[in-house]
Amino acid sequence: MIILSIRFLTGRFHATQWGRHVNEGVPEWPPSPWRILRSFVATWKAKCPNIGDDLAERILRKLAEMPDFALPSASVAHTRHYMPWDKKEPGHTTLVFDTFVVVPSASDVLVCWPDGTLLMEERAVLVDWLHHVGYLGRAESWCEMRLLDDCEAEKRVSEINCRQLGSRTLDKNTEIVRVLCPDPASAFSSVSEISQANSKIAHYDPDWRLCGETLWLHAEKWAEAPGSRWVRYSRNADCFKVTSAPKRTRSKQVRPQMLRFALDSTVLPLVTETLPVAEAARRNLMGILGRQLEHRDGVRGMSKVFSGKTSEGLVLETHDHAYYLPTDEDGDGRLDHLTIVAGEGFGPDELCALNALREIKSKERTDSGHPLGVLLLGMGMLGEDFTHGPTQCSAVWNTVTPYLCHRHPKTRGSKRDSPEELSSHVAFTTARLREDIARLIERRADFADITLDQIMIEPLEENGVFRLGARRHRPIEFQRFRQKHGDDGGKRLSGAFRITFPREIPGPISLGHSSHFGMGLCFPQ
Repeated sequence: MIILSIRFLTGRFHATQWGRHVNEGVPEWPPSPWRILRSFVATWKAKCPNIGDDLAERILRKLAEMPDFALPSASVAHTRHYMPWDKKEPGHTTLVFDTFVVVPSASDVLVCWPDGTLLMEERAVLVDWLHHVGYLGRAESWCEMRLLDDCEAEKRVSEINCRQLGSRTLDKNTEIVRVLCPDPASAFSSVSEISQANSKIAHYDPDWRLCGETLWLHAEKWAEAPGSRWVRYSRNADCFKVTSAPKRTRSKQVRPQMLRFALDSTVLPLVTETLPVAEAARRNLMGILGRQLEHRDGVRGMSKVFSGKTSEGLVLETHDHAYYLPTDEDGDGRLDHLTIVAGEGFGPDELCALNALREIKSKERTDSGHPLGVLLLGMGMLGEDFTHGPTQCSAVWNTVTPYLCHRHPKTRGSKRDSPEELSSHVAFTTARLREDIARLIERRADFADITLDQIMIEPLEENGVFRLGARRHRPIEFQRFRQKHGDDGGKRLSGAFRITFPREIPGPISLGHSSHFGMGLCFPQ
């Protein structure tokens, strides 16, 4: 058994039945075997010259027998075109109908030869041959053809619903349709045997009637194509019945969790300016969204995803709102990318604002005369495989910006820190980082199999001084104060660390005070 699957990629099959005028609006259904084999010949000559004539003929002869069809639910539609026709008078147009069959793009037409068999070599050649067929019918009928394997063919043979009528009685709720098929006895005969016109039109390679072109048919005044025959088939009487589609329920919209931007400027900001660049990005996005919503609804809106605050101005207790993470990814000491990440994802309003972001404006950039442009590179979901940026997967992570302790040392009272933690700067910042990692494990479901004891924390210091990144910056070189009244980030103890997990984990990892603005950002080693 041989079964071909034909899937129309645009959901349309444009083809007029042989012998009917295009304006009659009679589409061909099912696709005629004569048309299918001629498309094979055209594909063979245009795209598969490596197939030998003998092998191609063996395959085509097996497919020249009358097949059965499995036709999916379909309907008929048309478009109207006013085509120029200067033959009548200059500037004149004529109305032309383009009638086509509409099928669901996920459905396919099955063409089945129940008694057909292919040798292993023939099957391999036909599989590759079908891969090169781009359309069936008119050129806008894009299609994808494939040969079903034996297992799938056995499962789908029960879908056959259009067969040769022959001498059998017409079944109930069916109708007769004429289908143009190749005549195995004459389709591969020579054209020259019947050619009457003394012209070069009748010379083909191979010299088959199946290859005869329209020009030759017109020159020879053939009413029907030599090598073909009309066969009566029965198909469902309501094969073009239009049924109301079930009411669609709106699926939950996927909210992208991560967007990547490239930074562009004559003078890119230094990596030590990570925090002010992140703050400016947040400020610009909040302004864009506020203006967009005000223009649409008359009320200046806000986004808790961008701001990290409720509509009442209360700070969110979770960390699913946006992280603004400027990064230096070529190691030259200047920021060249911006990654914005939010665990709860960005909704339509936020995405509209992100799409409108073209420049990160700030007073410093305006005064310097070097605007900082941004270009959206792409978006995606956390947990996907990324090869660049802070969302990669790794087991070993190094801080590339200072880790700022989430609190100050407690030297007095019942809750004062232990003498071991207060003994040195390194000991205190390491203890606070371990607390932040413990909270990270609690809020990330993908860390469920990891315990705090399995994680190794190593201070990155030289002669008692913390060093960060490829340029070996000290934490004190970074701008650590936010443009926020009362912020004391620059007064907090800070450090640099290497964090080693028991297995590879996906980023981003940004810990400590001002972590939503790029402080305490880790990069794979």
